[in-house]
Amino acid sequence: MRSIFLIVFIFITCVLPSSAQEITMYKTFGGVRFERDTTVLSLKMVREILRENPLAFEEFNKAKVNYNVAGILGFTGGLLIALPLTTSIVGGNPEWAFAAAGAGLVLASIQFNRMFKSRALNSLDIFNGKVATSRVKPKIYFNGSGAKLIVKF
Repeated sequence: MRSIFLIVFIFITCVLPSSAQEITMYKTFGGVRFERDTTVLSLKMVREILRENPLAFEEFNKAKVNYNVAGILGFTGGLLIALPLTTSIVGGNPEWAFAAAGAGLVLASIQFNRMFKSRALNSLDIFNGKVATSRVKPKIYFNGSGAKLIVKF
């Protein structure tokens, strides 16, 4: 009985700290939130943690570039949309081409934001040791006398 207790104790002390140190990313409306042990992390903090793994750090740096480009395009697009709207409210003759160009920049920033989320998730998978060759994740579950296959994309 003591040997079983010792094996379970060693398993718990070895496995739980390693799984508790995972960084998770939650997608929110218009952004992401990083957490480690229920502690919310900023982008800078995640970047410092990922320095331990060079491959994950490099992938996160690429994601950060996409994040910066998305921010610049979104801010510039918002300004270009606001310019003709304020001119129209004040009573002047607005240039609606600026608003159209701003809308195009905002749409482009959405794509860069999506690329950021994808690369950041990939870098966290590398860091957490979940390197996968594809996004398809099949899992087999056995229950009673049967089994079921679940495929997640």
